[in-house]
Amino acid sequence: MSSADSYPLTGFHFRVEFAGMGEPMDMSFQEVSGLEVKVETEELREGGENGFVYSLPKRLTHSNLSLKRGLLTNSRLSQWIRDALEDFTFKPLLVSVSLLNEGHTPLMTWQAHQAWPVRWSLASLDATANAVVIETLELAYANLRLTYQQTRTFGPTRSYSCQWRYGKSTFP
Repeated sequence: MSSADSYPLTGFHFRVEFAGMGEPMDMSFQEVSGLEVKVETEELREGGENGFVYSLPKRLTHSNLSLKRGLLTNSRLSQWIRDALEDFTFKPLLVSVSLLNEGHTPLMTWQAHQAWPVRWSLASLDATANAVVIETLELAYANLRLTYQQTRTFGPTRSYSCQWRYGKSTFP
């Protein structure tokens, strides 16, 4: 392990990509939140055993992915959002969020599969503030896949992935 591997990662250098959207400027976000997987549990009380309760895994749940950016007009992403929220025409996409190193290379990438908009909001408009108008996009998705990129001082880059799906987890 190099000395660079012993420091926590920073969260300010990241990239968001929507598969099939193009337009890198259209994908510039100032904040990403909601990268979360939770295991629902079910309690099992065994007859005659009053000392403890079993907690058994039930299913995986995900919180919605929340993306914030400066408001843009006439972008392909904005049109995708309007198609879903105004016309009720949904086209699920693969959304990737990559945490980058100083060389703009992904260290970790989360892939939200079958993502679609469930909420759009606009920050307050304030005549006394000199600020960019921020829009928030909230996405629901089917499952989340995490890929680690491990760089070594000597040798090639390795990729490790962990995939969470309902009822099963796979690790390399």
